[in-house]
Amino acid sequence: MIIGVISDSHDDIINVKQAIKIFNEYKVDYVIHAGDYIYPGIVLEFKNLNKNIKFVGVLGNNDGEKIGLVKSFISIAGDLKGDFGELNLDNEIFGIYHGTNEDLKRSLILANYYDILICGHTHKKDNRKINKTQILNPGSAHRNLQNDESNKMASIIIYYTGLKKYEYIELNKL
Repeated sequence: MIIGVISDSHDDIINVKQAIKIFNEYKVDYVIHAGDYIYPGIVLEFKNLNKNIKFVGVLGNNDGEKIGLVKSFISIAGDLKGDFGELNLDNEIFGIYHGTNEDLKRSLILANYYDILICGHTHKKDNRKINKTQILNPGSAHRNLQNDESNKMASIIIYYTGLKKYEYIELNKL
């Protein structure tokens, strides 16, 4: 399976459209969004994923319009898991958490239960492996990044189950 990973889109419709185009080109099976959509309307853009792609997400700390987000997910047949989600894909157990609480995130990692832990929140790419858990943070999908020289480009991840390989793909600044 091929999994697309995105986080912290923060209403950036241009980069969300580009990410969707990339996910479609890579023929991903799932798109996992690790939260911080902000405006529920941004979720509606994911209706443009190819029809067989499943869209799953969790809430982030900036997602205040929860009812609107739920309605948007329902309208596009997406699966909003709440603050935390879990998927078993190709015999790999994925945990999905925005990453707001560092203690909770650390506990999820040290539990050594998840093969993959998808997080966002920091707007910084992360690809550490601790014990059996591969932590993947795609960085931010929005263009208004902080002035961090190591983190100038918005990005997403393409993850290959079975192979347990991944690649970051930078989204063009327009």
